[in-house]
Amino acid sequence: MSNLGGGGRPRRPQLPGVIRLGSIGGVDVVVSHSWFLVVALLAVLLAPALETVEPGLGAMAYVAGLAFALLVYCCVLLHEVSHALAARAFAMPVRAINLHFLGGATEIEGEAPTPWREFVIAVVGPLTSLALGGIAYAAQDALPAGLLGFAVGALAYANIGLGLLNLVPGLPLDGGRCLQAVVWWVTRRRSLGTTVAAWGGRVAAVAVACYPIALLLLHTQPPPDITVFLFTFLIATFLWTGATQSLMVSKLRSRLPALQARGLARRAIGVPADLPLAEGIRRAREADAGSLVVVSSDGRPTGIVNEAAVVSTPLQRRPWLPCGDVARRLEDGLMLPVDIGGEQLIEAMRSTPATEYVLLEPSGSIFGVLVTKDVDEAFRTA
Repeated sequence: MSNLGGGGRPRRPQLPGVIRLGSIGGVDVVVSHSWFLVVALLAVLLAPALETVEPGLGAMAYVAGLAFALLVYCCVLLHEVSHALAARAFAMPVRAINLHFLGGATEIEGEAPTPWREFVIAVVGPLTSLALGGIAYAAQDALPAGLLGFAVGALAYANIGLGLLNLVPGLPLDGGRCLQAVVWWVTRRRSLGTTVAAWGGRVAAVAVACYPIALLLLHTQPPPDITVFLFTFLIATFLWTGATQSLMVSKLRSRLPALQARGLARRAIGVPADLPLAEGIRRAREADAGSLVVVSSDGRPTGIVNEAAVVSTPLQRRPWLPCGDVARRLEDGLMLPVDIGGEQLIEAMRSTPATEYVLLEPSGSIFGVLVTKDVDEAFRTA
């Protein structure tokens, strides 16, 4: 797969358990190891049907089955590309497109800021699959009976099935994200939308798990075999796990508004880089401050004295050790606005991991220092 528009962007580190196939528009396309197993399994399962359609294929039936399985996943890829394009249209970065044994997933950084954007990004995937299915369904009538006609017809039903399945209103399916967006829009509560859609996913998981049992009770012919039970079990497990994870994320997100940097900050004082550490500690105690920030001659913060480094410095060395020697240089991500909070605060800390951050007033003056372990403790007790 060619790199279209990738330019000179640095490639993301390869994640364990996946293989990079290439990129589309600068977005990496990767496959999990399980994907190869499922493609091979589809080829084996399809071979007898293809042999019936085109007698005399012999071993080539498995090659044809493999080609058809790859075509199905190309359609899945188009489904995921539509999600990526919609996200990019709303200026949301896309990490990667991951093809796995149950389909695919588009990894989008952050979350849509409005219900409308959430709905659009979610619904374009199923609409793309339904459009592909409609095109294939219309094209099959123009093709002669045989292997090609069978493949196009099967692609039509596969894409229509994929589109309809993804419209089921339950997370982690696209239909669940659509339901989440609608509830969010009506109630103005994103967390409620997530909860409703997650429970929809759990209901869908139970329905899928009960499907082969219902077929047995209804004495359908032919009765469901072990493959049907295995496939429905995998789908039900996927749905239940995804819905449960969404519920957990919703509960965690409900705690985030309590995390406000201003309320969690430790008082800090500014000290010159050449000030002895012992004197800096004395001044901090005198000012009832918990942190030291190294400042330049014009008062601009340039570093933050690391708490762990202070604790590990012997008392006899502190009068001779400059504060600048135990300070971490302040990068952009280590200076945060004092009024940051909630998801913005967590995202900022995730983007630039550190043990301490300097909090600045809108004027640029130092308000205090935010310590990561204080944020962790506040999150646990929220």
